[in-house]
Amino acid sequence: MISVLSNRADFLSANRGLRIARPGFVLLVNPNGAGQVRFGITVTKKIGNAVVRNRMKRRFRELLREALPVGGLPAHDHVLIGREGGVERDFGKLREELAIALSRAADGKGDPPRRKPGPRR
Repeated sequence: MISVLSNRADFLSANRGLRIARPGFVLLVNPNGAGQVRFGITVTKKIGNAVVRNRMKRRFRELLREALPVGGLPAHDHVLIGREGGVERDFGKLREELAIALSRAADGKGDPPRRKPGPRR
């Protein structure tokens, strides 16, 4: 059974897990104590107006419902964060990128951690 993340604390805890960046989105994967596969979607206002954000969320929701039963990590939270070009990307390309990102997460190969914000040198 796949459930949806709704608490802010769950989204914040997912940020401590693996991070896999793709051109259309960033996938965060973190083990949860619930013992089930859960997913969440985040699209910020930087991406566009409400129409654009909702369209992106609908596309991500469909991708996750299709991919997680097959490639999702059991007992993990999966959070997709929309990126700038994600709404214009071809749906098939997004599907391929999500499959690659999930296989990288299963292998434990995340991207290097982001640099902490601070003064540049």
